[in-house]
Amino acid sequence: MSLLSSLKIMLGAAPERPRGYTPEAAAMHEAKRQIKGADRAREIKAAHAEHNSHKWRNIRWATLITINMVFVLSFRFDVQLVEGSLTGARVIGFHMADLNSAIQVMLAYKVILLNLVIGTTTVFLMWWLFGGRTFCSWSCPYHLLAEIAEKIHLALAARRMVVDYPLHRGARTVLYVVFALLALISGYTVFESISPTGIVSRALIYGPGLAMVWVMGLLVYEIVFIRRMWCRYICPIGLTYGFVGAISPLRVKYNLENCLHEGDCRKVCLVPHVLECTKKTYAEDVEVAISADCTRCGLCIDACPTGSLRFEVKGLNKLL
Repeated sequence: MSLLSSLKIMLGAAPERPRGYTPEAAAMHEAKRQIKGADRAREIKAAHAEHNSHKWRNIRWATLITINMVFVLSFRFDVQLVEGSLTGARVIGFHMADLNSAIQVMLAYKVILLNLVIGTTTVFLMWWLFGGRTFCSWSCPYHLLAEIAEKIHLALAARRMVVDYPLHRGARTVLYVVFALLALISGYTVFESISPTGIVSRALIYGPGLAMVWVMGLLVYEIVFIRRMWCRYICPIGLTYGFVGAISPLRVKYNLENCLHEGDCRKVCLVPHVLECTKKTYAEDVEVAISADCTRCGLCIDACPTGSLRFEVKGLNKLL
């Protein structure tokens, strides 16, 4: 997938079926067409019987909780090695600032502070290395709450007690511009006052306030009406880090050869539009890098019964 196509999908464009294939991919697609339905069903059943993994989910949850607890414990015990919250902190003397928060501050106050430049540069390099939207699934405390809310939503949906009403993904791009304009015009960081990422992070460290009522209401709304509404359709933080993810060396790579196209990966994916290439005849090459909007959560890797999805460091042959 080209960088331009990856960015277009992240900004809200619908993934498209490829207009052409490499010779190797075309041969594989044709071979898969010859497999009878009954044979494919047996292959899927056999693959599922041998596969049961939550490796990356468990590692990710442990990492996310640890990162947030470092902030909490540092404040509680006055260690002062880590000060602040996820939106802005000082770690062992190094200033670190969330990229989206820094943009909001600069737009609102029309000034570029040296500490802000240092903080954003440090954070940019760190998340460039780890993979852009890795921040969302591996660090953001609201993400974990939303992931739990999603499981409740799916359980209720299976009993036909709730129905998902998805929005157009382009809404996030529109809201990104709206929040930027609000900061520029009002001189106030409007988004930061309603961002569940900052609210939950500060509530963990300094204690909950009235703003947590908004967060709880948001989670209830996601359970009942729109699955993962904030992360998928609103949050500009994810979009900001998505641009970093577009050029990150760490990514998820899809291999067409052994894929059974059973769709387990898309069922668990937090942003399923990035896995369109796993559908039949949607992969233009034997290997396809998953697009910039991927959160690198690893759920698809855990779910894939044939190992067709893997983490990869760009430029290195070894897959993690």
